[in-house]
Amino acid sequence: TGDPPSLARFREIPDVRLRPTNFAPGFRHRSPDAVVRGALAAATFPLDFVALAAYVRRRNIRVIHGTDRPRDAVYAVTLGKLTGAKSIVHVHVAWAHGYSAPAKWGVRNADAVFGISRFVAGTVIATGTPRERVHTILNGIDPSRWHPEVSAAGVREEFSIPAGAPLLVSVSRLFAQKGQRELLRAVARVRERVPDVRLLVVGSDAVEVHGGSFTAELKVLARDLGIADRVAFTGERSDIPRIMAACDVFTMPSWEEPFGLVFLEAMAMQRPVVALGDGGTPEVVEHGRSGLLSKHGDLDALVGHIVTLLENRELRARMGAHGRARVLEYFNAQRMARDAGEAYEALLGSTPKTASQA
Repeated sequence: TGDPPSLARFREIPDVRLRPTNFAPGFRHRSPDAVVRGALAAATFPLDFVALAAYVRRRNIRVIHGTDRPRDAVYAVTLGKLTGAKSIVHVHVAWAHGYSAPAKWGVRNADAVFGISRFVAGTVIATGTPRERVHTILNGIDPSRWHPEVSAAGVREEFSIPAGAPLLVSVSRLFAQKGQRELLRAVARVRERVPDVRLLVVGSDAVEVHGGSFTAELKVLARDLGIADRVAFTGERSDIPRIMAACDVFTMPSWEEPFGLVFLEAMAMQRPVVALGDGGTPEVVEHGRSGLLSKHGDLDALVGHIVTLLENRELRARMGAHGRARVLEYFNAQRMARDAGEAYEALLGSTPKTASQA
């Protein structure tokens, strides 16, 4: 079937050695036939895993870094225990006792846990992992992919949005916790003060989370609110920079957001952000500087923040400029790599613990 896209990207990185390993198949969200086919394809897994452990010893690899997905967490920690390398599980979601037993075993037994925000790191600690083993490594993006000057030509025409109409954009997978229901209710009220407002909802259904078509549910809600002609559901798009360049304000009122990479992308595109002030979001969006944050459930505040920004071009420009400067200065790959490197050194005992310690 060829290399997965992630492996192909790794092959492009200079001075990186790759050793693909045929791991055992996963079972979640897969049909029995797909599981059987995967199992047959991975029949060599036990021998390959033993060979991978030998490779780690031979190369004197000192750190095994995996993700919070159950198989990845188990493999990383097991490989560390077999070889004497230090194991890390990188957690990208708010941690909870309800996660699967393999994932919890990995986090509980890893030599260190990385959280993508202080919020996420705090949930790991709250569920029993000792604080001294948990590090906060805030995400970063490559700003070179996000240019505020990118042409948005054709976006408004494609979705029949008048040239001068104030435009909101929201980009995410579609499920309840991302706040699209609340956003539609807010837009229905924003229209009373900004009659020409329009909204683009960008993204595909997260069926594994919601259990069905959330898009269909949202379209019914938009119709019931009387704003079906003001909202366009674009589905998944590959031209997010163009979509963001066409908008006046980016908004995603998700609650308990682990981090919110899309906020960084909007900020890099010099767009102000309207979101909620919980989860990891306040670690990304500075209230009053790069955006406006409200409490979960406070629809009045959400409406007020959207109206404030749509009615004030100068404020939008000031917040957009601050957001882009913040991404360039801090939320970049170089800072993220430096933080991770310092945590590696602390784990290996070569430096004192740093400020990244959660």
